[in-house]
Amino acid sequence: MRRLFPVTDETAAPAPGGGSGEGAGREWSLAELAAAYAYPEPGPGGPVPWLRANMVSTLDGAAQHDGRSQPISSATDMRIFGTLRALADVVVVGAETVRKEGYRPARAREDFAAMREAAGQRPAPAIAVVTASLDLDFSLPLFTSPLVPTLVLTGAAAAPDRIATAEKAGARVVTAGDGIGVDPARAVRALADLGHTRLLTEGGPRLLGQMVAAGVLDELCLTVSPMLTAGEAQRIAGGPAVTVPRRFGLVSMLEEDGFLYTRYGRVRAAY
Repeated sequence: MRRLFPVTDETAAPAPGGGSGEGAGREWSLAELAAAYAYPEPGPGGPVPWLRANMVSTLDGAAQHDGRSQPISSATDMRIFGTLRALADVVVVGAETVRKEGYRPARAREDFAAMREAAGQRPAPAIAVVTASLDLDFSLPLFTSPLVPTLVLTGAAAAPDRIATAEKAGARVVTAGDGIGVDPARAVRALADLGHTRLLTEGGPRLLGQMVAAGVLDELCLTVSPMLTAGEAQRIAGGPAVTVPRRFGLVSMLEEDGFLYTRYGRVRAAY
């Protein structure tokens, strides 16, 4: 792994055995990855919600292959995936992604236990599932046996029998919309009210598109996979286009084996 951006004296220096870039030629420790992807420090007014997304895309823009993201990922991408989860209070995910990817509860990881305890976090992040219909299998471990109770974000008009089923399984249902669906801005506020200010979403594309359109996304961690898939796979964000494109700036870039691990933040955001 090597750091390509921001550029420093270490970034430009040759590494032992060839190559250049800070950290080139070796595997980064989990502590180094955690430092590279740390959330912004709280300001004088205390913690405020910070929503980051973590997605992977091929060179030709595919966010999936055969309906799943794993085939276009890598071992290092999965280490970063785990690190981002370990830094988060809650992982926000769409119901369709839960169904397709076979989501399980987040697990406690010994490598991050002291860091999470020092930050006042639970042993593992909660999973928050965004769903209008609550058409989910509530007998799955994600709902029946998580280390931290799973949250279900839905609208005020959700079917009462489905809410009752979710709650009976052990999930906590949170209203984040006035109608059937979920309002992304209201979802962020509701999670913050529960003490979850370090937010991570893993999509899918439809949910990420809604967050982009609502203007609530603060940061995008995008892995660019050196693969070409063609076909008709989804992009990382879907749904209606925004009236004016959202402008983000490059915060950092790491590279390994042709994979680029990038962080982009809102131009207005201070790092």
